[in-house]
Amino acid sequence: MSATAAGVLTSVPAVCFALVGSAAPRLARRYGPDRVIVAGMAAIAAGLAVRPLVKGTALFVTLSALALAGIAVANVLLPVVVKQRFADRVGMMTGLYSMALNLGASSAAAVTVPLAKTFGGNWRGGLGAWAAVAVVAIPPWLALARHPAARRSDTDSATPGLAPGPDIRITRSPTAWALAVYFGLQATAAYVVIGWLPQIFRDAGLSAETAGLLFAVTSVLGVPLSFVLAVVAGRLHSQSGVAVGIGLVGIAGYASLWAAPAAAPLLWAVLLGVANCSFPLALTVIGMRGRDSTTVVRLSAFAQSAGYLLSVPGPILVGVLYQHSGSWRAPLVLMTLLMLPQLVAGWFAGRNRQIGALE
Repeated sequence: MSATAAGVLTSVPAVCFALVGSAAPRLARRYGPDRVIVAGMAAIAAGLAVRPLVKGTALFVTLSALALAGIAVANVLLPVVVKQRFADRVGMMTGLYSMALNLGASSAAAVTVPLAKTFGGNWRGGLGAWAAVAVVAIPPWLALARHPAARRSDTDSATPGLAPGPDIRITRSPTAWALAVYFGLQATAAYVVIGWLPQIFRDAGLSAETAGLLFAVTSVLGVPLSFVLAVVAGRLHSQSGVAVGIGLVGIAGYASLWAAPAAAPLLWAVLLGVANCSFPLALTVIGMRGRDSTTVVRLSAFAQSAGYLLSVPGPILVGVLYQHSGSWRAPLVLMTLLMLPQLVAGWFAGRNRQIGALE
């Protein structure tokens, strides 16, 4: 693939998350968030299991989109489940599932190729095996769906899903827009790091093995930090200071890669690993800014859908700049500059205000 094509590929999940995630509130109101997540897990399992068996790019991408659709609804509804079942422990529970997300992503990056080798070097087996993880996750969610969360007064309803709730226009909330911008910019940074960080280190003269190890450091660092950060943020009335701190670390990381990528690559990898913890912070803020679970599902859908749409051009632009300049200097300047609006958006999104209250 050309660098531009690879940049487009890294944006495909963001497109799917934006388009499908916006439908999650309607599905949750009708069927309940637990049941929708069960359906999402089934879609993930089916997409991952069948796509390695097909021939042709179009069908492979279509089945990938099916799996991504399941991920999209889970992305939006997990903060709602936390709000419903653990209203007094939003930070801790968000930290736990954010840690699980990082652990899963790191494991997939580390294990897929060796797993393929155990299947005789067949990449289809290496990819298809991950469907088993999704299958294992279905029974616990079925159990939860049979025992819905006890309804609070703000969500009482005769329907199996969420109550309509107060007539709140999320799009009129400055806090919601700040959160959407923050989510989109942190997603942009995450996709760029996932898609390009090993190549940046290789172009700096490091070996493929070292580049892979440094990327693993960036990924694995998010496992403990996601939990700690979400717990700490959940105990604070305002998360603005945390968002600003993460933004400053990100600026230091990208600026250092621009200035001297091979000077202290391990330190740069650690800085970017810390900067990528803006994702669990965004999830925690979503759970805390909503006054009730009905508002949280609307806020989660809006912030994630709008945010993922905002993140689509970033990886593509990075690929285009790299392909046409032949250097990482221009892309890294872009990423450093993008941390500035992320920092500002995080400050406004993290203020101690709730959607539905006077803003």
